[in-house]
Amino acid sequence: MTQLQTIEIETRPSPNASVIWLHGLGASGHDFEPVVPELRLPADAAVRFVFPHAPELPVTINGGMRMPAWYDIKAMDIDRTVDEAQLMRSADAVGELIEQEIARGVPSERIIVAGFSQGGAVAYQVALAYSKRLAGILGLSTYFATAKTIQVTECNREIPIRIYHGTHDPVVPESLGRLSLQTLTDMGYEASYKTYPMDHSVSLEEILDIGQFITKHLKLA
Repeated sequence: MTQLQTIEIETRPSPNASVIWLHGLGASGHDFEPVVPELRLPADAAVRFVFPHAPELPVTINGGMRMPAWYDIKAMDIDRTVDEAQLMRSADAVGELIEQEIARGVPSERIIVAGFSQGGAVAYQVALAYSKRLAGILGLSTYFATAKTIQVTECNREIPIRIYHGTHDPVVPESLGRLSLQTLTDMGYEASYKTYPMDHSVSLEEILDIGQFITKHLKLA
């Protein structure tokens, strides 16, 4: 996979913290761009938000149509049948974005990886297997696609993990969010979970909660 194209937003000059935020199937890096001002981060926070664009891939569940996708979804069964090799390539590409932030002077422990739906599955994989300590994981309306094969690293054993899900989600049922929570707990992680009365989307209440998570774990306040 070639280097991912990205959109970047800096809340102030010379950022000392970063959030790498992955969109869902069929979307783009522009998807969460408007959210940044709504997070209500501290006025003096210097954070770089990196919104990568997924490559275009044929997606089996959508009749083979090409669209922005982090990996192919081959069947919408309860566990999701996905192209794990493609997911791993996407995780490697996001890992390159983390390395890029480190090279620009942001310590790894001040980098959060967030992902919505497909992007969340990639976020779990890249962050839990990453070789340096990170600041946190945000799993938004997503599932843990590589739970059975992931090779986790000890340096992120205590990484803060926050899972958010809509109770009326028809695309990624809330049961998959709860399964992610249970799986992570069984693996020894201290993940937390919150639901909202919404479908496969984000809400203002959720955005404010995300802002609080970012503020706390990037030590912005």
